[in-house]
Amino acid sequence: MKVLIDTNIVLDFLQEREPFVENAAALFERIDAGEIEGFIAATTITNIYYIVRKAAGAVVAQDAIAQILTDLNICPVDREVLERAISLNFRDFEDAVQYVCGVVHSVDAIVTRDASGFVGAQIPVVSPEELNTVNNGE
Repeated sequence: MKVLIDTNIVLDFLQEREPFVENAAALFERIDAGEIEGFIAATTITNIYYIVRKAAGAVVAQDAIAQILTDLNICPVDREVLERAISLNFRDFEDAVQYVCGVVHSVDAIVTRDASGFVGAQIPVVSPEELNTVNNGE
């Protein structure tokens, strides 16, 4: 299964944000085990670096990016992706860019805690909890 992971889920994992870290960690464990193939938009990396650096410093931010590059596939963000994203008229342009990356890479779902950012998406939008429950047969 291929999933695009929203920025908030990656930050939950990297920053160990409660009460969300447990579900984010379970997702990343499944990625490490090869059960799920994780994708993020290239622009997500710069956003994560900025947020983590402000919270914990440059060294921690660099380590976080290194971990992302090891664990996840990076979806390029080029002119075509940006033009398609802006044409969607999503409330949040970052979500639109991520969505188009998911479409381009034929992901099976978008994993987020903010489904409202993906209203009208043609790709299933699920929370980490839903993904873990559905795919683990619970």
